Amino acid sequence: MTSQAAILGGADLSGALRVRKPLRARLGPALLVAPLLAFLVVGYVLPILGVLWRSVDNTEFRTELPRTVKALASFDGGDLPPESAYEALHQDLVDAQNARSVGIVARRLNLVTTGYRSLILSTAAKAQAMRPPYREAFAAADPRWGETAIWVSLRRLSRPVVPDFLLVAIDLEESENGIRHVDPDRAIYLDVLWRTFEISLLVCGLCLVLGAPLAFLIAAKPRWSNVLLTFVLLPFWMSLLARTAAWVALLQSQGLVNKALLELGLIAQPLALMFNRAGVLIAMTHILLPYMVLPLYASMRAVPIELVRAGISLGASPLTVLSRVYLPLILPGITAGAMLVMILALGYYITPALVGGTQDQMLSYFVAFNASQVLNWGLASALAVLLLLVLALLFALYRLLARVAGPVPA
Repeated sequence: MTSQAAILGGADLSGALRVRKPLRARLGPALLVAPLLAFLVVGYVLPILGVLWRSVDNTEFRTELPRTVKALASFDGGDLPPESAYEALHQDLVDAQNARSVGIVARRLNLVTTGYRSLILSTAAKAQAMRPPYREAFAAADPRWGETAIWVSLRRLSRPVVPDFLLVAIDLEESENGIRHVDPDRAIYLDVLWRTFEISLLVCGLCLVLGAPLAFLIAAKPRWSNVLLTFVLLPFWMSLLARTAAWVALLQSQGLVNKALLELGLIAQPLALMFNRAGVLIAMTHILLPYMVLPLYASMRAVPIELVRAGISLGASPLTVLSRVYLPLILPGITAGAMLVMILALGYYITPALVGGTQDQMLSYFVAFNASQVLNWGLASALAVLLLLVLALLFALYRLLARVAGPVPA
């Protein structure tokens, strides 16, 4: 019995050891990747979640007008609110004026209807001198306080989460009758989104046209591949701002490009290459060209030249060999390069801002403008969400194309 117990005890002990080994083996790699995972969460996941939240967040309005929000909880919008709502708004405006935070309410309300900013600011300046009854005092300050429209807007903004910024990002607004298109003079962001996509697509096409011959030359000349790859990678050793500033010096009317064309007699007067679409395309294509060349080079280097020779020896024309043999084999590199260029181009801000005109600014410019100039973080976040959705759709398209084309050769 003792020996059997010892055997059973040994079996139990060995079983426990067998259980601990896999746990320890799994814990080691998890601890190794834990710092990277924490960096990704803190540096990427949390900021993205914060942007998503700021695009629908409405806590500032509820914080600045707490009494008004509570007083309008039972307001149905059919008629003017009771005197208690006017009194609550009066107290909130006095407090906001003293705290110098009334501009937050005015700017937020102005997004619903243009002109409400001046209404809030002027009324807040007169609120200290108002006396009951406040309904008549507000109407005397501005006749619009005697209309239900302003109170309906205040009631709608009393919600903690509102879609106003997201709607503005796609040129829509929420009205009493539902969601509708904004007036044509306020509809700008869908045009900006299309302009962003158009410029990115043109840059992607130019990079493909210029990068494919260069990548083929690098792959076809192994003796010179290291030298040529060095020239391709050389722009990465300079900052983006420095490269863009260099194009500003090259493309201006008295720059090197126009002077060379004038000396060669190709033009009679300097070309307009700055502050227009041409300058944006030239500068962005130069900066993003390596991102197209490298995936194409990886695909072309892996294509056996014997397949091309076999196609020609079997009687196929060079065009047929190119379209039916070579291009399908390098399609993974084309899709990978196009995806890289499109993603980077969609988020460009510095280059269009320096070499483009007013009609060449992309969506990232308006994100930065609302975040840093007018301090409208809600609209900036909504535009960033719109750009994020476009990138997600492009990534889904890339996954579909990559599944058809196959993986990029190593």
